Amino acid sequence: MSSRKPTLKLPRNYEIAPGVLRFSKARMFHKRGLWEKLKKPYQKQEKKVEAKEKFIVKKIGGDKNGGERKILVQKPPKLLSQVPQLLKRNKRKTKKVPLRKSITPGTVLIILVGRHRGKRVVFLKQLEKSGLLLVTGPLKLNACPLRRISQSFVIATSTKIDIGKVEVPVHVDDAYFKRKTGKVADKSKGGIFADGAKQKYEVTEQRKTDQKAVDAGVLDAIRAHPEKKYLFGYLGSRFHLAKGMYPHKMNF
Repeated sequence: MSSRKPTLKLPRNYEIAPGVLRFSKARMFHKRGLWEKLKKPYQKQEKKVEAKEKFIVKKIGGDKNGGERKILVQKPPKLLSQVPQLLKRNKRKTKKVPLRKSITPGTVLIILVGRHRGKRVVFLKQLEKSGLLLVTGPLKLNACPLRRISQSFVIATSTKIDIGKVEVPVHVDDAYFKRKTGKVADKSKGGIFADGAKQKYEVTEQRKTDQKAVDAGVLDAIRAHPEKKYLFGYLGSRFHLAKGMYPHKMNF
C-alpha cells in the first residue's frame, strides 16, 4: 500500500455563508469552459432582404416623350381633406407609488444613503405626487430634520411608535421642499465668477416653525411608549455593522 496521505480537494464553488456562494453562475460558466459548447460549427447565414421598388417603369409612345416613364407604386391621394386630422395623444397619468407593507406611519427607518446615512428616523407619511417618504429624526435626538427620501434607500425596522396624535401640516408636500433659486449674475459682468452667483442656503422661519411643531408631537409619542428609556438612545445612535454581524441574518 502507498504511504501517501489522501489530500482533500475543495470544490471550485463553495459557500461562504449559508445561501451565499463564492462565485456567481456567470463566473462558474466561464471557469468550467461551458462557453465552448455554445460555439456552432457553421457560420450564421444572414437573410438578405430585398428592397422594394418605389417606381414602375412603363413604356410610352412618341418620339419626343423619351420612350418610358417612372410611376410611383404607392400614389398619394389626389385630393387632400381641408379639415386637418389631429393626432390623438395618450395622456399618461402619474401612478401612485405603492408603499411597502413593512412601512407604516410611526415605523422607525434606517437611512442607508446621504449625509444622514446610518441614522434612525420616524416615518410620518408618503407624499402623494412623488411617492417619497416624509421622515423626521426628531431633530433634537439625531439632528435629522424633516426630509424626503425614497423607500429604496431605507430599512424598515420592527420598532413602531404611535403617532396618531401627531399633526403634519397640510402644506408640507413636494413643493414645500423645492428650493427657490435666485437671479444668476450677468455674464457680461464677470459671468459665473461675479459676486452673488453662489447663494448660501438659509433655513426659512416657516421651516423652523413646522419642525418644532412636528417634533413636539413625535417626542410626546416617544415619551408615551412603554420602552421610552431605550427608545431615546436607540434613535440618537447610528446603525453600524460590527465584526461577525451579517445583514442577511439580522432581524431588523
